[in-house]
Parts: sequence; structure tokens; C-alpha cells
Amino acid sequence: MRLNKFISHNSKYSRREADRLIEEGEVKINKKQTSDFAYDVQEEDYIEVKGRILRAKKQGDVTIIVYNKPKGVLVTKKDDRGRATIYHKLPGRYRHFIAVGRLDFASEGLLLLTDAPEVADTLMNSELPRTYNLKIDTPITQVMVDAMKDGLHLEDATAGAHEFSGIRSMDFAPFAYFEIRGETGKYTKLRVTITEGKNRELRRFFAHFNATIVDLKRVAFGDIELNNLPTNKTRYFTRREYDDLHKLLKKSRADIEASPTTKKKPIKAF
Repeated sequence: MRLNKFISHNSKYSRREADRLIEEGEVKINKKQTSDFAYDVQEEDYIEVKGRILRAKKQGDVTIIVYNKPKGVLVTKKDDRGRATIYHKLPGRYRHFIAVGRLDFASEGLLLLTDAPEVADTLMNSELPRTYNLKIDTPITQVMVDAMKDGLHLEDATAGAHEFSGIRSMDFAPFAYFEIRGETGKYTKLRVTITEGKNRELRRFFAHFNATIVDLKRVAFGDIELNNLPTNKTRYFTRREYDDLHKLLKKSRADIEASPTTKKKPIKAF
């Protein structure tokens, strides 16, 4: 494993911060200062960062938290416009955690964060269902219902997208579940479940029908539910959730070993 990757996997530092520490002479390999960014760390090596030995995490040493993201907060490390990010809101001990996917600035609800890149990658590329409560500013039409049932392909899916997004066309898989929960005047409340996490997928989908999502809250990811977790608060995974995660990781690793030259297939369930 490359030196900066080893440091980021086993400490609070990001890969960029690890590179800076190496450059500043704060990293030692087997008690000798190194400037070799490409060094391949071996099992017998002793890696020190700022005088502290880093221990390689065991395969089961994974931490995941559930966070109830508030509206008006970005899921990113830094923002060039100085806006608040989740890392301004979260306790400092989670500064190095990786977000599993994103919720946009105007969205809220369940966000998973982990200190294990493999876990983040596996969850992001899975087909675990994501469930949302939505409020749109139009009545539901039969055309919308048919598209939720059958799926949709759009050559131009830029309506509802971020202004700087480079994604133009998009395929929308049939919704795994949807329920109309209420209609008041021109507004409609829905609960929907999708099995993909594409860029602003739901906002693009409804914008195609000239409907704007005015409220979007993720309430579940797989079997992990937000329940009564207060806004801007966190909780650790339960024992059952960790057990389900390890089963998912085991299946993912088996798939990779079985098809080493092919792209990893999405995982369909915990």
C-alpha cells in the first residue's frame, strides 16, 4: 500500500495531508525520515507520523456513524465560497471520516460516514435502497406515476441539476417503491425508494415534469433508518448493522476475487 494511502487509512489525516507531512519531514519509516511519496508499505514496516507509530487497522476495525444532516450544509471538506460544510458541524473526531455519497445543499436527512475507504466505496456502489420523503410543488400526474413505475431515459436531464454539473443525459431506473402521502393545494408529499445514488437524481426526475422538489429528506439507506435521530446529531451503528455490513463486505470481496479483471458488480442487499 502506498505510503500516503497507509497514513490516511490508519490516522485522522487525509491523503493530501499525508503528502504534506511527508514533504515536511514528519514521517519516518523504520525510524528513518522519508521523502518517498511512492514508498510501498510492507507488513513489517514501522511508520511514524509526528513521532507516533501508526498501527495498521485490522480488517474488522471499521467505524460508521449515522448523521442527520441539516439543510444548508454542504457534504464536502472545503467550499471555495466559504459556506458551511458537514465538517464544520460534526465533532472534530470525525474530521477524517468519508461521506457515503452526498446530499445536496438544500437536502437533509440520513448520511453515513466512515473511517474506512473500502466501506465507503462498497456502500456508494451498491444497489441498497435509498428512501426519501419528498414534497413537490405540483399535483402528481399519471405521466409521473408511469415514469416512476417504468423508469425513464432523458437525453437532456439538466433541469434540476447543479449549474456546474457536466452530466447531461441520464437513465432513471424504475422506483423500487413510491407512495403518495398527501396533497394540499398545489403541493404533493411522497415517500419514494430508489436503488441508485446518481447526481441529483430525484431533482432531475421531477424537474422533467416541471415539478420542483421543495423538501427532500433521506430517511433510510438499506435497513439503516433515521428514526428519531435529531437534526445535526450522530449515532454509531448498532451491532446488527455492523453484522449486516460485514456480510456486504464479504460478498463484495468475493465478487472481486471471482472477477479480478471485471468491474465490480453492484450489491443488491445487505
